[in-house]
Amino acid sequence: EVQFVESGGGLVQPGGSLKLSCTVSGVTADDYCAGWFRQAPGKEREGLACVGHSDGRTWHRESVRGRFTISRDNANGTIYFQLNSLRPEDTAIYHCAVKNQNLPYSFIHKLTLDHWGQGIPVTVSS
Repeated sequence: EVQFVESGGGLVQPGGSLKLSCTVSGVTADDYCAGWFRQAPGKEREGLACVGHSDGRTWHRESVRGRFTISRDNANGTIYFQLNSLRPEDTAIYHCAVKNQNLPYSFIHKLTLDHWGQGIPVTVSS
C-alpha cells in the first residue's frame, strides 16, 4: 500500500512563501516520478512538478518555473515543494502524487497518476 504523509500548507499573504513536504512509502515500481499537483474549486487538476526516483532529475510546469521549486532530501526520502511569491490564484488543494515508470510529461500534463495523497490546503489571501 502506498502511503503519503503531507504537511506545510496553510494561510499566507500575497507575496509570501510556504514549503510543503511529503514522505512517500510503499512504492513497488522500479522507477517513478514523485511530485505535486493542485486543484482549485471549479477547475481541472493541474500538474506542477515531479522528481525522478532513480536519477533525481526535476521537472516543473512552465507556468510555475522560477516561483515553485521541487527538491528531495536523500537522507530521509522526503520530497519538498518550495512555493515563493504566492498569488491569490495559487489557492488550491495541493496533492503529493506518484507516477510509475518516471514519466514526468505524463505526470505534469496528462495526470495519469497511479497514487496520490489527500492533499494540503494552501490559501493565499490578505
